[in-house]
Amino acid sequence: MSAINTNSFSATGLSLTGSTVTSTPTGSSMTQADFLQLMTTQLKSQDPTQPMDNSQFASELAQFSQLSTQQDIDTNLQNLSSNLSSGMQTSQVLNSANLVGRQVLVPASALDYSGSAVGGGVNVSTAGDVVVTIKDSNGNEIKTMDLGAQPAGLAQFSWDGTNNNGQKVSSGTYSISANNGGNSAALSTYAAGEVTGVGYGGSTTGTYLQVAGIGGVPLTQVAQIN
Repeated sequence: MSAINTNSFSATGLSLTGSTVTSTPTGSSMTQADFLQLMTTQLKSQDPTQPMDNSQFASELAQFSQLSTQQDIDTNLQNLSSNLSSGMQTSQVLNSANLVGRQVLVPASALDYSGSAVGGGVNVSTAGDVVVTIKDSNGNEIKTMDLGAQPAGLAQFSWDGTNNNGQKVSSGTYSISANNGGNSAALSTYAAGEVTGVGYGGSTTGTYLQVAGIGGVPLTQVAQIN
């Protein structure tokens, strides 16, 4: 904090002359208290033989009132923005509750098999023959499914739980991968599951769905609702 002469000092329209006041650091915001302190210092330091005229004092009081009003408006706008954001989040969670019990397709690299057919999908980047490979927990390939020629977009498939020999496999989690037209580049895969719950995971995650066999998935990642 340094002392400055107010012969040429002006802050937000308030000019102080003929006195010395304490300045605030460069770049800081002037509050109502700062503004009032400047006015008080000016009144204390003015020349008794040449006091501030009424019109100048009234002008500075008006500026003080404007500052107070502006800060109140800023505070109210911030509160309104926060309330609107909270309301939108609540509304989105409530609307998403309608998805409970529905089947959704979400990003996944594994399928949870428990004795009945499970569904999945592949994001086909370029039209061509799509092949899905399913492996067990040891990395052994147990099933290869050729989906045939698929256009670019989302190609869905269903696995009945059998291996390449037509035998049923045991229940468990199996990894899935896919490629397009013999291209070794992996394609994004999805798994189908039933929505069992809805929640809010904070500003980063947003609204999320609890999907059976998969876990929590942000609503924005849902590829398809069945």
